[in-house]
Amino acid sequence: MVRIKERYLLVNIVYLPDPAKTSKDRVPDFVIQHQPTVERLTPQALLKAIRSEVALLFGDYGSGALEGHLSVKYLSLATSTFILRCARGHHQILWAALALMDHVPVKDGRPCTFRVVRVSGTMRKAEEEALRQARSLILAAKHETSSSTTTFTTHPPAVPQDLRDHAMLDVSSDPSDGPESQDDQG
Repeated sequence: MVRIKERYLLVNIVYLPDPAKTSKDRVPDFVIQHQPTVERLTPQALLKAIRSEVALLFGDYGSGALEGHLSVKYLSLATSTFILRCARGHHQILWAALALMDHVPVKDGRPCTFRVVRVSGTMRKAEEEALRQARSLILAAKHETSSSTTTFTTHPPAVPQDLRDHAMLDVSSDPSDGPESQDDQG
């Protein structure tokens, strides 16, 4: 029996900081960028917006390539994070469409950027990365609030070392995520 190969994209909704509010609130930029999505965003609205963006960019070919395999597996409005599933051969089309979307796909949606954090061969690895990222953001926010000597208007907030060292890896270079991995063949 042949298994269908899929890719899971972990995506963050990153909001652009408003300079007027940032200087008054004295909140670090990375906290503002990763704020919760308060709009009425649903998986169906997200899929509809992604499909229309793919159709706009890639026409019938892109729409047909993603039609049967595209789905939202996880959506968290609290962390502004979602996981998409698509066919392995066409995840670059999905990534390009997400890169060019510029607002939350609801009526009068806020301007934002959709940032693909990880492309994975398994849902488990995408979930683990989402948890790791949420933990590191919480630790960074706690670190910023505990250090009262830094002024946010004159110095940018210091990002912890574990966030600076994080590099996005290609799935093909990570043997634990590949289709030939032992935990995937069970």
